[in-house]
Amino acid sequence: MTTSHFKEIIMRNIKLTSICVALVALVMMAGPAFAASIRIEPHGSYYGEPIMLTSPATFYVNLTEGAQEETMYPHIFLAMTETSYNSLTGNVVVNWTNEGTPDSITITAWNMETTNVKIPPEADSGTFFNVATLQSHLVTSEPIYWAFEPFLDGMNITQTPTPFTITVPATDPRVAVYVLGKEPNNQGEIPDLFNNRNPPTQPGFVVPEPITIAATTMSLVALASYAIVKRKRQN
Repeated sequence: MTTSHFKEIIMRNIKLTSICVALVALVMMAGPAFAASIRIEPHGSYYGEPIMLTSPATFYVNLTEGAQEETMYPHIFLAMTETSYNSLTGNVVVNWTNEGTPDSITITAWNMETTNVKIPPEADSGTFFNVATLQSHLVTSEPIYWAFEPFLDGMNITQTPTPFTITVPATDPRVAVYVLGKEPNNQGEIPDLFNNRNPPTQPGFVVPEPITIAATTMSLVALASYAIVKRKRQN
């Protein structure tokens, strides 16, 4: 091998190394695809069938293990098909209990999207939902109707599951349920935009007929028992 060939190989390796370093830097700057340490039970899988519940449907929300201690300003994000929206016979209501006192919100304002925009606008670049993704989860090509409202009356989301119930008075309900919140940074600063949510699985579809109710009930009972035991240990 001549000296010129040897120099050529070295220069080629230097260029490849520079390209790799640049690519790694871009990936690091891009950050994670989405923040997701909030969990909702019961839920389906991203690729599998969703869990089907009757209305009213009860869910539990908590943070996954390894997440920060709490996520603040919890908001509920509901998305439904146009058929579901048109079949509403009343307002959607979300109920929960705060320190033994029942509380609720009534959702009357719904937004309609026909194009693949990012929603809700209050979510940051890694936490929003695409309309196309919601259509896929709801198995529809119809416009998406959605609502984004504060709930849990100021309670923070922690690793202890918090129950809430959603009532959808509709003849053909098909709703996806998500929860978003604001997770403080390492300095305890609260971001302006919502930066935490549950993963884009298929959590909490509400349907009129009792599909997989037995399995769902067993799951909720087990989770409720876990919450009770954990609270006793903490006390």
